[in-house]
Amino acid sequence: MVQPCNVVVLISGSGSNLQALIDSLGEDNPARICAVISNRADAYGLTRAQNAGIATAVLDHKTFAGREAFDAALIEAIDAHQPDLVVLAGFMRILTPGFVQHYAGRLFNIHPSLLPKYKGMHTHQRALEAGDAEHGCSVHFVTEELDGGPLVVQAVVPVQPGDSAETLASRVQIGEHRIYPLAVRWFAEGRLRLTSRGVELDGTPLPASGQQIRDLPLSH
Repeated sequence: MVQPCNVVVLISGSGSNLQALIDSLGEDNPARICAVISNRADAYGLTRAQNAGIATAVLDHKTFAGREAFDAALIEAIDAHQPDLVVLAGFMRILTPGFVQHYAGRLFNIHPSLLPKYKGMHTHQRALEAGDAEHGCSVHFVTEELDGGPLVVQAVVPVQPGDSAETLASRVQIGEHRIYPLAVRWFAEGRLRLTSRGVELDGTPLPASGQQIRDLPLSH
C-alpha cells in the first residue's frame, strides 16, 4: 500500500492546471491536495479548491517588505501542511534561492514551452515567430535557474498552418492538463525522484528532455 502523498499547490490565477490535478485524484491515486495557497485573493483557483473541499489560504505579496520576507511566510504556510510535494500551477512569483533550496527535489513547475527553448514569457508567439514545427509544455523540478530545472515530462504539440498564439496556447494547455497530473502521480507513487544522477523514473535515468508525450487530442 502506497502512503498518501501530501501536495500543496501554489496559484495566482484561474487554476486550470489545479482543476486538472483535482480531477485526477481518486482512490487509486496516492496524491492528496491538502492546501491551495494564492498570492492573489481574487484568483479563481481558490474557488475551484473550495468547491473540492480543499483548504485555501491567501498570502498577499504586496503586504511584505520584500521577496525574502514573503517567501519566509510562504514556507511557514506551506510547511503547516507537512507537504511531500509542492506544485507551482500558474504561481506568478520568482522564488528566492532559500525557498527553492528548502523544497529541493520536491518542487514542480510547468512551463508552456519545450524547455530549454523559450524560457520566460510569450512562449507561443516566440515559437510561431521562429517557425517551429512543434511546440508544447514541460514539467520540471524547480532549481534556482528560472525555468531551468531538470525535466520530468513534456507534451509535444504540432504547430498547425494558420496558428495564432491563442490557438496554439489552447492546444498546449490540453497537454498541460495531461502531463501535470501524470508527473504528480509518478512522484506520489514513489516512482519519480531527483537524484545526483538526474531525474529517475522507476529507477532509470530519464533523458535530458524528460519523458515525451505525443498524439494528444486536439480538444478537451
